[in-house]
Amino acid sequence: MSSSIDTVYKLGPGCEVEDVQEGNIYLGQVQGFANFGTFVQLNNAVKGLIHKSNALTQHRERADILVMVAQVRPNGNIDLREVLLDEYETTVVNRVVRTTPLSDLGEKIGKRITVEGELGQVKQTSGPTIFTIIDETGVENAAAFIEAGVRAYPEADTGDIVQISGEVMKRNNQLQIEVSSLNRLDGNEAAVVRARIDAALDKRAEPADIPFLVESDTLQKLRPEMQKLAKIVRRAVFTQQPIILRHHADADGISAAVAVETAVVSLIRDHLSETDSEYYLFKRSPSKAPFYEIEDITRDLDFMLKDAIRFGQKLPLIFLMDNGSTEEDMPAYKIGQVYDLDIIVSDHHHPDEIVDQFLKAHVNPYHVGGDFGLTAGMIGTELARMINPDVEKRIRHLPAIAGVADRSDSVELPQYLSLVADEYPLDECKKIALALDYEQFWLRFNDGREIVKDILNLNNNPLRHKRLVTLLVEEAEMAIAEQVKTLMPHVERRTLASGALLFLADVEMYAHRFTFPPPGKTSGEIHDLLCNEHAGEPVVTLGIGPDFVVLRSRGVMMNIPQMVRELREEISGGGVNGGGHLVVGSIKFVEGMRNVVIESLIAKIGEAPVAGKNA
Repeated sequence: MSSSIDTVYKLGPGCEVEDVQEGNIYLGQVQGFANFGTFVQLNNAVKGLIHKSNALTQHRERADILVMVAQVRPNGNIDLREVLLDEYETTVVNRVVRTTPLSDLGEKIGKRITVEGELGQVKQTSGPTIFTIIDETGVENAAAFIEAGVRAYPEADTGDIVQISGEVMKRNNQLQIEVSSLNRLDGNEAAVVRARIDAALDKRAEPADIPFLVESDTLQKLRPEMQKLAKIVRRAVFTQQPIILRHHADADGISAAVAVETAVVSLIRDHLSETDSEYYLFKRSPSKAPFYEIEDITRDLDFMLKDAIRFGQKLPLIFLMDNGSTEEDMPAYKIGQVYDLDIIVSDHHHPDEIVDQFLKAHVNPYHVGGDFGLTAGMIGTELARMINPDVEKRIRHLPAIAGVADRSDSVELPQYLSLVADEYPLDECKKIALALDYEQFWLRFNDGREIVKDILNLNNNPLRHKRLVTLLVEEAEMAIAEQVKTLMPHVERRTLASGALLFLADVEMYAHRFTFPPPGKTSGEIHDLLCNEHAGEPVVTLGIGPDFVVLRSRGVMMNIPQMVRELREEISGGGVNGGGHLVVGSIKFVEGMRNVVIESLIAKIGEAPVAGKNA
């Protein structure tokens, strides 16, 4: 044994056999044993053999060991012999590695390259382990094989910064790196790479700075928050963060969500090499209620956590459209907070400030002095154009459909209608909106992606679109006519102290259940009919069920979210909750308190100011 302080070398990441010097002593790790000796790993890419005649002690697998390089053979095999030292100093051997941007892999087929980036996904197949790596220029896959179904490089996981070396190949017409070494970077090395990637992605994720389709003061005021939200979505695509898009299951919410779906899916296809990326990186799900229910987030968590374990995915970005702005979302948000979920919202329901603590971005016209007349579909289409301007021609008719469906009286709707009047006149927009509502009723919680695209004429098959919409509208109108005919004789009329006309329609006792139209739609149809019969009069319609009331109003200046809060405090044991827009919404309660809640609600409606006989 030596009495002086010797130098021991440690091979750094990226070092190869040619960096090993005969006669030098190296710090290695015992990899395994054979009858003829011990295998020692000098780094992830370089290993050698201590013949049993050159071993001095016994070691456990993965134990550190000092070895001297006796010979580097022409074929790359390294002969080692064990050494024992009392004192030594360690010097890391770093190789200056020239890394290749992922965007250049197409020019490197058949060549050995080194890349650095973040692991966006780690998926174990029945054969190799597939590492999805992200750098400042793109996303590609790297395959590492030990033996069938065995996890390669288990020390590296999703979110880690790594350096990968290997040969660029083409498999099933897709680029792939055949991994020869993978090193997990730590400390300053990782920080430098991560900072470089973050800076480039931050610039790349900037949304398009384009004018809106229409003139709108509200949209202009919303632009900064819309750009912030669009940037978050684009960055999620570029970093392989899955997106779950939740939306209210009506024509407005569907139009908003499908506009964004079109933009995001197209962006995924353009920028990610895997042909099936869109199916595991994007999921659109309708929500029955206009808020993020516990049932919704439970379904989403079940889906996302299974995929995180099975496929090594990141936890997703939750994107809520036409819902997400109210206190009713709070229970779901608190669950999301447990899992550190990123949540963003684009909504036009009257917002509650308390939800903003849970959100990374919140687009809502009420924040800038607007109101629900600027519908979710209008905002969603403009967001989609920011996310991916290339889809504009396909989706520019969706705001008109959304506005008509939500009975918007905004200054924006006539402009959106004028924009597409040649192909989608007002009556056609109404038909498409009704067809959407009718089909979504039967789809329940399913997104019906291709059927919905046919209804909205996004599948480049205008004949099928026309036939399908015509058929669905006929069925929907027959169902509505039957429901209204059955219910109207049972509608109760009252005159409030304010002079407003109040109509009560029991949509449980005197309407067909579990079929189209559902209670909300039925209430809306009854309200429209009553407004026509009493033109110029302030009218409020209550669609009453055993434990809910659907409210529709014309000319009575209610504030439904405020009324819900007051009723909750005033009626002990009522279990009151609900919300919606200021004059359109719903209230839930316990069935045993039905009469108390309804009469208290009517009293509050009677106190609301009336816009006037010509409202």
